[in-house]
Amino acid sequence: MTVVPRWLLPAQLAALDGRPAGRRTARDWAADAGLFAFAVIMAIEQAAAYPPPGTEFVPGWLVAINPWVAGPACLALWWRRRFPLVLGVVMVVALSFSASSVGAAMVAGLTVAVHRPWGRAAAVSGSYLVICGYYGLFAEPPGVERPVLIASLLIMFGGPLCLGMAVRARRLLLLGLRREAEVRSREHRLELAEAQRAEREHRLALREARRAERERLAREMHDVLAHRVSLLSVHAGALAYRTSQAAAGTGPPVDASEVGGAARVIQDNARLALDELRDVLAVLRDGEPAAARPQPGLADLPRLVAEAEAAGQRVDYSVGDEVARQGGAGPGDSVRAQVQRTAYRTVQEGLTNARRHAPGAPVRVRIEGSPGADLIVTVDNPAARAGGVRAEGGGAGSGLVGLGERVALDGGRLEHGVRDGVFVLSARLPWQV
Repeated sequence: MTVVPRWLLPAQLAALDGRPAGRRTARDWAADAGLFAFAVIMAIEQAAAYPPPGTEFVPGWLVAINPWVAGPACLALWWRRRFPLVLGVVMVVALSFSASSVGAAMVAGLTVAVHRPWGRAAAVSGSYLVICGYYGLFAEPPGVERPVLIASLLIMFGGPLCLGMAVRARRLLLLGLRREAEVRSREHRLELAEAQRAEREHRLALREARRAERERLAREMHDVLAHRVSLLSVHAGALAYRTSQAAAGTGPPVDASEVGGAARVIQDNARLALDELRDVLAVLRDGEPAAARPQPGLADLPRLVAEAEAAGQRVDYSVGDEVARQGGAGPGDSVRAQVQRTAYRTVQEGLTNARRHAPGAPVRVRIEGSPGADLIVTVDNPAARAGGVRAEGGGAGSGLVGLGERVALDGGRLEHGVRDGVFVLSARLPWQV
């Protein structure tokens, strides 16, 4: 693609590249100088031969002022770019009193056609033809036929008019193409900015998804490990207590079957903890099969309660009639799997907290609700007395925080606190029909 130097462009086109509007380029100065020289030469030739043969009807005073009007008319051409239409009207007056101004009038007609719409340019050039038509109709120059004379006048003023209109049309075309290119460039920049913004939003969404996944994994790991480790702690603590009592002679001796049973319980819970932790971490491995072990739900709550009772907890477990009929794990289950898992984790967290903070206290678990309303999961136990016995490995409360986030993600609400000496953990989960 050939790039035209700015100094070779007219000021109207050079202004598109940042040049101050109205300042002439080198090309403009050369064009103005050439047209001024053309007008001066025409004025000198016309003044030398004025009045021409066959124009005896021209009065003497008009012959006398002819050169004095042509001179200022030529000088006025230097302002043709700033005031093209005014110059064209002034040349109508000048041409009326000075035939030597015909060169300046031709330049003025060309200028109006370049810088103004064709209607105004045609009116100015038509005025020149009317004035000079008087000479074409009444003059009788020797050896020149009248049709030739009239055709010469038409060429003198019609030629600059057509040339100026062609130049104006070309410039307007270039300006239109330039503006269209600028619009397309601006649209391209906007599209590029939009694409960059979408990419930034995608990165932020990806980062947020990764953070949410890390939080979900942390909650799963806490829920899995806290429950199993608390069971291990209870069994190991009980075995250590019995052994120390037997060694001190203040309790019955520990037989091998009791030790073996406690060891088997510890082994089973450790194995289950590892299996469940392996299921949680499976999502971090590339190429891990999607079919993992089914997630726990309402049908697994009796097994969870049985494990807690095997660890020595006293659990009163009850299920509402609607939950028993429609909240099972069969094909007709109407409770979403995600809600079932959250209900399971709520009971698991409640049992774990009871073992940690109120060991030996009875625990009551209630599952109630109906389709179209809420699934209500409640776990309560007598609150631990200040300074009372507390199981080893008491948590820092992060389990309830994670559980609250899990319930909120399911569209539910988690409440917990001490009411009338009883610690109540309650989750209300949506049970959609």
